[in-house]
Amino acid sequence: MKKFFSKAYFYIVLLFLYLPILTLVIFSFNSAKSRGRWGGFSTVWYQRLFHNSSMMDALVTTVIVALLAAVISTVIGTISAIALHNSSEKFRKTMLNITYIPMMNSDIVTGVSLMMLFTFLRFRLGFTTLLISHITFCIPYVILSVLPKLYGINRSVYEAALDLGATPLTAYSKIIIPDIMPGIISGFLMSLTLSIDDFVISFFNTGAGVQNISILVYSSKTGVNPENYALSSLMFAAVIILLLVMNLRSNHDQRRNVK
Repeated sequence: MKKFFSKAYFYIVLLFLYLPILTLVIFSFNSAKSRGRWGGFSTVWYQRLFHNSSMMDALVTTVIVALLAAVISTVIGTISAIALHNSSEKFRKTMLNITYIPMMNSDIVTGVSLMMLFTFLRFRLGFTTLLISHITFCIPYVILSVLPKLYGINRSVYEAALDLGATPLTAYSKIIIPDIMPGIISGFLMSLTLSIDDFVISFFNTGAGVQNISILVYSSKTGVNPENYALSSLMFAAVIILLLVMNLRSNHDQRRNVK
């Protein structure tokens, strides 16, 4: 009986989490514009989506900013995590406490602070400031994803490579980086997700003519329309495919290691 209730509770939680998304996907194929009735199955909103130039421009901006922010923040965050791992304990604790601040801060505090900094430095708000702001709030998440992996590596292998004549750069690239790669990938995916999902920081640090999906939906005078349902459904499908690919790769690597 206890096992039955635990499973029932688990499925209820899943239903609570994914029923709204399932509803969104279903209504993206609704021929009627109204959310209150079903007008029949249709792909008209997907067709209109790809012919909506403003939405396509916002989607391209979102993807480009997310990919660039994820790549750059992953590189900076990984190097920073390695530097912190090799530093003294006192310095590492101090820097980690500083790293926690952007994560604990409200998004609006970070967004307004960055906007004031860009204004003070006389940066013109636009694509560059949007990208810099996304990189800034993604870096701490990468550091905290990579650092635990560094604590678990076997440094004796790295030191043996140095004794055998390898340079520090070669030893890191051949030994340390492969060991912490799961943390690096996790940091990259987290940065990618945070950048796509962000609205508040983007709202304060973008300029005229540059907007991502979240800003476009917010500024829409007609409110949320079925084209947004279609776009959200495609983004959800892309995330599911990405997760499946990552899981398949992880299972393949585990089987290869066992062999």
